[in-house]
Amino acid sequence: MAKKLGHSIIDIRPSLVSLKVKEKDLNICKELQGLSLKNVSIKLLENNKKIYDDFGEMLFTHFGVSGPIILSGSAHLRDRNIKDVKIIIDFKPALSEQKLDDRILRDFEGEKNKDFKNSLNELLPQKLIPVIIYLSKIDPNKKVNEITREERIRLVKLLKNFELDIDDFGDIEEAIITAGGINIKEINPKTMESKLVKGLYFAGEIIDVDGYTGGFNLQIAYSTGYTAGLN
Repeated sequence: MAKKLGHSIIDIRPSLVSLKVKEKDLNICKELQGLSLKNVSIKLLENNKKIYDDFGEMLFTHFGVSGPIILSGSAHLRDRNIKDVKIIIDFKPALSEQKLDDRILRDFEGEKNKDFKNSLNELLPQKLIPVIIYLSKIDPNKKVNEITREERIRLVKLLKNFELDIDDFGDIEEAIITAGGINIKEINPKTMESKLVKGLYFAGEIIDVDGYTGGFNLQIAYSTGYTAGLN
C-alpha cells in the first residue's frame, strides 16, 4: 500500500535471527542440539576480520546456533556475504589459555588413571564432551596421565577457539524482527507523518529501523506508535 502511494521500500531481510551452520564430517549442531550455554563469548569473523563479538547465552539447534548473543550478532551480517563468515566460540572466556591449561592439569592430576573420555565431566556439559573429544583427535580411551603436553594444548585451543562456518540465516519466519521497510528519509521523525502523503502515518516494524535484542525493538514500536498517535 505504501509503495502504491509513492514510498520507496528498503528490501525486507531477517534480523535478530538464528544462523545455519555448514555440515562437515561431524554434524556438530545436530550432535549438540538443545544444548544451552551461559557465560560464553563469541566472535564473528568475515575473511578472518572481526566484525562482532559478544558475551552471554547461546543455544545449539538442529541446524545451527541461536540465543541472545547469536541473534544480536546476526544483525551485523545482513549486508555481508554470509558464506564468508565464521563464528568462534570461547567456552571458557573467564580463563586465559594458561589458566585453562592449569585447570585441566589439576583435573587430570586427580584422575590419573581415568580414560580421557571420562575426565571432562567437571569442565564441560555432558553433551559437549563427545564432540570435543572427537575434534581434539585425542584417543578417548587414553589414560589422562599419558596425555602429552601437545595434546593438552590442542584441547585448550579447541575450547577457546571452537570454530563453526556459517552457511545462511535462519528462515525469515523465525526472525524476531525484520530489517528493511519504508525508507525513513520519507518520514517526518517528529510526527511519523509521511513526507509524501498528508495524513498518512507510520509506526513500528513497517519502518526501516531495527535494534538489538533486549527490548529495543519494542521501544521503537511504542515510541513511534505514541508519536504517530499524538499527531
